[in-house]
Amino acid sequence: MALQEQLGKIREAGPRAVNFLGEVWAEMKKVHFPTRKETQAATVVVLVVVVIVAAYLGIVDFGVSHMVQWILS
Repeated sequence: MALQEQLGKIREAGPRAVNFLGEVWAEMKKVHFPTRKETQAATVVVLVVVVIVAAYLGIVDFGVSHMVQWILS
């Protein structure tokens, strides 16, 4: 009985796989890939934010390290 159940599951896998791939293809058609201009704009935004956060953390680190050195001395 177990062998028949396994064979049944194997037979069901083919149509299910085809159905799954059809759904994947349908979803891929809905995907919006950004244009070169959109990608460049998003990259600039990311770089600006990274520079601002890095500067902020650098200033905070500098201040905290000097405060700790002052407390310990």
